[in-house]
Formats: sequence, C-alpha cells, structure tokens
Amino acid sequence: MTRSLSLLISTVFLIVACASPKKQEPVFSPTEMLDLSVLKTKENLKGISDSNSFLRNIPKGKSDWKVVGVKNWCSGFWPGILWYAYENSGDETIKKRAENFTASIKTIAYSPAEDHDIGFMVYCSYGNGYRLTGNEAYKKVLLSAADTLATLYNPKVGSILSWPVKVEEYGHNTIIDNMMNLELLFWAAKNGGNKRLYDIAVSHAEVTMKNLVRPDDAVFHVGEFDGNTGAFVKGHTHQGYADESMWARGQAWGIYGFAIAYRETRKQEFLDTSIKLANHFLNRLPEDGIPYWDFDDPKIPNAPKDASAAAITSCGLLELTGLVKDEKLKEKYIKAANNFVEKLSSKDYFSGDTSKALLLHSTGNHPKNSEIDVPIIYADYYYMEALTRLKKMEAANNAAQTQK
Repeated sequence: MTRSLSLLISTVFLIVACASPKKQEPVFSPTEMLDLSVLKTKENLKGISDSNSFLRNIPKGKSDWKVVGVKNWCSGFWPGILWYAYENSGDETIKKRAENFTASIKTIAYSPAEDHDIGFMVYCSYGNGYRLTGNEAYKKVLLSAADTLATLYNPKVGSILSWPVKVEEYGHNTIIDNMMNLELLFWAAKNGGNKRLYDIAVSHAEVTMKNLVRPDDAVFHVGEFDGNTGAFVKGHTHQGYADESMWARGQAWGIYGFAIAYRETRKQEFLDTSIKLANHFLNRLPEDGIPYWDFDDPKIPNAPKDASAAAITSCGLLELTGLVKDEKLKEKYIKAANNFVEKLSSKDYFSGDTSKALLLHSTGNHPKNSEIDVPIIYADYYYMEALTRLKKMEAANNAAQTQK
C-alpha cells in the first residue's frame, strides 16, 4: 500500500476520533469514506492485469485477493465496484478498467442459464455501466441476460429455478437471494424487452412472499417446490444455522429485494413485506449494531459477524426511505442505515491499511466452513453502493437547504 494512501487513511480515522461526542450527527463523512474507497480500489487495480479474473475474498492470514472466473456468481461485483469508483471520482483510468472487466461478463448473457445469479453478474456490471454511460451495446447485453434468466422460470410453480444443479436435493428450488435478480427482469421489461419479463418477476416475488416469508417475519433460505404441481414442499436453509433460524444475509436479501419489487410494481404487499423483514432485522440486532452471521447461532456472542449483511441491509433501508410515506418510519430507516454504514466505516470493520479489501468480518457459507470472518467482494460492493446513496442524499439535502 502506498504511503499517500496510508496517510489518508490515518487522517480520516483521526478526524473520526476527534469528532465531538456531544454532537448527535454521524461521525463519518460518506464523501470522505468514498474518496478513501476509491483510492483503495485503484490500489487493487495495480495488481490485476487479467480482465477475466474477478476478486472474490481474502482468505484468513492472507493479504491478497483470491480471484475467480467469469462464471463464479460473484464476478459482477468487482466491475460494479469499479463503476461506483468511477461515478464518485470521474477518473477515466478507472472507467477504462471498469469497461474491460465488464466486457468479460458478456458471455453470461449469451450462454445457457446455469443459475439465477445472472442478475448479480450482469446487472451489477453492465447495469451500472449503462446507468453511467448510456452505452447502447450495454443495453443489448442486459436485455439478452434478462431473456436468459427467464429461461429458468417454471410456470407451474410461478418462480425462477434458482439452482438447477440442486434439483435432486431440493426439487424446484427458489432461494431468497433470487429476489435481488428480479431487478434485471423489471428493468428489461420497461427498456425494450418482452413485457412477459415483468409478469415473471411479479409472479416470482409473489410465490417467494407466500412461501419463503415465515409467520415470524424471518425468511427461509430455500423454498422447495414440486416442479410438476407447483406445490410448496418445505422450507430449508443452505447457508444458515437451521431451517427455522434467521440467516442474516438471507434476511438482508429479502429486505432489499421486496423493496425493489414494490418500487417497480407499487404492489402494497411487497412494501409491507419489506417493512416486516426490516423491522424484524433491526429489532434483533446485537448491541454493537452489526449482525452475527445467523441471529440464532447458539454460539453467540462467540459467533462470527457478517458485515456483508449489514451493508446489504443498509442499501435496502435506503431504498425503503424513498418508498415509505410514514415520516417516522422514513426517519427510522435513514437513521438505521446511517448507523450501519457508520459502524462499517469504523476501525472495527473498515480495513484501513491492514487489508486490500474495504470491509473486514464477512461470513459466506458457515455450514460449509467457507469464507468465515474474512473480506468478501459483495460486502465491499454494497458498502460502496450505500456510501454513494448517502452522498447523494446529503447533496440533495444541502441543495434543499440552500434554496430555502
């Protein structure tokens, strides 16, 4: 890590440490943390020359990122981070690298669908790229990717098959993560794609809401269905502690995913579901404000945390603030999102000069003893998204105050 970057990191944390405890304002600046994150992202670019290698995690005891290929479900997050870095810096060298890594993902849109993660892979990369550049070639890839994802839809069940390779284990399976991939279908349906894509997304959200959201306002990770009759068979976990436990990242996917579904459809039941999931998540947080990997792990407080769940939830809550009409609820969600991002920006979770990642302490697949208490790329992606959202909200508020 360069000396200038280390100096900036130290300066930012010194500012935070010296903030007056009497003030009730957040002790972090989204703009400052974004600037720091952009610099760390540029540092990472220096060590990667192959645009077919995508950052995934930093294993315990290591300092360098482990990379994966384009077919890994996390491939879209690294180019997505580069697009956020470009958006917040205007740095053309970052844009060029974002374009290179994004181009490598094109193959996913034109290959047979292997799983539901097409949304994560293509929308986080090409979606952000199109949003920032308006490149018509990106639009074509996005539309093709939506059509590819739609091939996994089973009309008898009314949902997208999440994991074709796990049909023998779970039958027609629909996982809560898949709610996030519906955004690609919604986008395509209103940007020149087949209108049927909208209907598929709505049906999938309805089936997920009816069967994966439990009466206790937590979610199953996996819903098992009879692929021939469409009947719901059973709720499972795959990455949580138990079938009936509350897996933190799964709850986060649900909060954010149903908020997006409401934004795109204005179906009240989707908003109500996102609110229920969000309130349950916030009500069960531990004292330090960052969730354990599963809220019901009996080893708590000696269980690992999941910074990625906090980052994803912060984005979901910020999405909700623009959708709910109740001012008290809006204020609650803005405050909670700020709290998450502030905590993630502290020395407890932000890596500083100790790691090439942005965030420490995420947990991937605990039951498989995989990626436990390590930096993971999607934590950094949603952290960058949350900071970008907060920066824009801060700018809008300042502009409103100026006009008064």
